Formats: sequence, structure tokens, C-alpha cells
Amino acid sequence: MVKDFPLLAMEKIIKKAGAERVSTSAAKELRIVASEIAEKIAKDAVEMARHAKRVTVKKEDIILAS
Repeated sequence: MVKDFPLLAMEKIIKKAGAERVSTSAAKELRIVASEIAEKIAKDAVEMARHAKRVTVKKEDIILAS
């Protein structure tokens, strides 16, 4: 699942935060961390949808889970 986020997108995020240059290893590490955070939020959102007796995860579930 880690490779779901493109490295270029991670580089852009780091540069948007103020970096002039970004190493490949930094972009890869951000990809790993972002993937872990996204997976945790998604799992929590699924639980919220199930609790509401829905099979569809809605925007509100994601917002509440984050």
C-alpha cells in the first residue's frame, strides 16, 4: 500500500512546507508515514460507518476519524 502515493506528490508536499530541495529518502519516508496515517483514519472511518449501520464510508466519517 505504501506505493499508492507517488514520490513526486510527497516531494511537492515537502517543498510546499518550505524546503528548497528534497532527498529521495525523505520523500519515501513521508510516503510511508502518510500511508500509515491514512490507513488508520480509513479503519476508524469504516468503524464509524458500521456503527451507523452503513456500508458506505462518507465524508463525515473521514472527518470524524481524523
